[in-house]
Amino acid sequence: MNQKIGLQMWSVKEASERDFFGTLEEVAKIGYDGVEFAGYYDVQAPDLKAKLEELNLEVAGSHIPLERLLSDLDAVIKYEKTLGNRHIVCPYADFKSEAEWVELAHKFERIAEKVVEAGMTFSYHNHAHEFRTIKDEYILDFLLKKAPHVSLELDTYWAEFAGASAPEYMKKYKNRMPLIHLKDRLGDESTEIGSGNLDIQALYMQHVKMERNGLL
Repeated sequence: MNQKIGLQMWSVKEASERDFFGTLEEVAKIGYDGVEFAGYYDVQAPDLKAKLEELNLEVAGSHIPLERLLSDLDAVIKYEKTLGNRHIVCPYADFKSEAEWVELAHKFERIAEKVVEAGMTFSYHNHAHEFRTIKDEYILDFLLKKAPHVSLELDTYWAEFAGASAPEYMKKYKNRMPLIHLKDRLGDESTEIGSGNLDIQALYMQHVKMERNGLL
C-alpha cells in the first residue's frame, strides 16, 4: 500500500499568514503528498484548487471552527467540495457539564448527517480534555457514542498526554477514523516525529492496517 503523508497547516500557521501560497509551495518541495487546512486566509476556493493542482498537492482534510460549522455549514460544504476535500473536521470544543456535551453531540450529529449526505466525512479532532470522564466514561467515547455519524481524527500526542493508549483507540475506532494526527511526544511537549518517546513505528503500522488514505 502506498501510504500518503500530509501536513497539518496549523504547524506552519505563521508562515501561511505571511504568504499562504508560498508556504504551500515550500510544503510541496519538501515532498508531502497533501495538506490538511487550518484556515484559508480569504483565498477563494477555485484559486486555491488551481494552486493545489499546480503543486500536485491533495487535500487531506480541513479544520473548520465549530462556530462556522453551526452558522454557515452550506457555504463550508460548497467550498470544500470545490476543493475536492472529502474530510471536514471540527478541531476543538470544550465544555464543563454533561448537558453541554450532550448538546454538542446532538449538534455534531446534525452537522455530520448533512456532511455525509454531501459525500464527505465529518470528524472530531481530540485534545487531552476529552479524556476526562462522564459517568466513568471518557468524554471522547461518550461523544462518539451519542453521535454515530461522527468520525474521529485521533491526535496521538494528546491521547498519550492524557494517559490513554493511541494504538488502542486506533483499533477501537478503526472504522470511524479516516484521518489521524501522527504526533510524537517528549515529556509534556510535542516534538519531531521519531525524536520522542511514542512508538511511531507501531502507530504507523496500525494506521496502515486500517487502510486509510490520510496520515498527518
